[in-house]
Amino acid sequence: MSASRRAVLGAALGGAAGAAVGLSAVTPAYAASWQQKWAPTATGDGLGAFETVEDDRADSHPAGHPHIYATGDNWRFNIHTVDRDTSTDRQRQEVTGLRTGSSSYLKWTQGQTWRITYSMYIPSSLKATTTFTHIMQMKQPGSGTSPIVVQSLRRVNGVQTIELNLPIAGVLVGRTDLDPLHDRWTDVDFQIKVGDGTAGSVRWILKSGSTTVIDKSRTGVDTFLADRVRPKWGIYRSLGDTSGSLQNTYLLLTDLRGYQLV
Repeated sequence: MSASRRAVLGAALGGAAGAAVGLSAVTPAYAASWQQKWAPTATGDGLGAFETVEDDRADSHPAGHPHIYATGDNWRFNIHTVDRDTSTDRQRQEVTGLRTGSSSYLKWTQGQTWRITYSMYIPSSLKATTTFTHIMQMKQPGSGTSPIVVQSLRRVNGVQTIELNLPIAGVLVGRTDLDPLHDRWTDVDFQIKVGDGTAGSVRWILKSGSTTVIDKSRTGVDTFLADRVRPKWGIYRSLGDTSGSLQNTYLLLTDLRGYQLV
């Protein structure tokens, strides 16, 4: 990533410290601020940056191993049309969580507010589909739990889009065209207040260079099931697409950062 891109992202973070969704105005003496809690590098931490790695859990495509790995400054997620998850109607190559040591990781619990920033490269071969193609999720850890937040590539009336959805709240936070984001780096800024019922909130920002592509917030929404919320990144997609959009493809991530509002 270029120095200018890093500078733009850093400036945006600093300037928005008081703009977290769901916060009331407070006196300067007690103003909350974002504190960095997680700053891994692909070159230094590799896959040790994450709590778990879900690389071909069903061992469906040994010739493609590893599907997830660090390369230069980036984390790369490969997916092939022959890949199958343990549920054979879908594919999954994902990492979870924010690891901070050999046996420690960050836990997002009820009442806390967290922020993730990073850059993603979506090649034109990673297309939106008529069913689900998620490239980021927030879930309660454990098998069989429903997603709380999904950033997805979805075809809407034949148009490729990227969207943020809150499935348990039944809320579409925002959606924008995917085509202009193909084959280039896009900066992601995602904020979540973990709250049950109507106590949660989210903010989702995408930037392409110096241009803000979308900036959407929702308050009074459900962002908690039980235990804790854990982020996931990678490619998780259904094989039920009817648009012919499933191809061998990949996703790149870089400059992952995690902040807590304290």
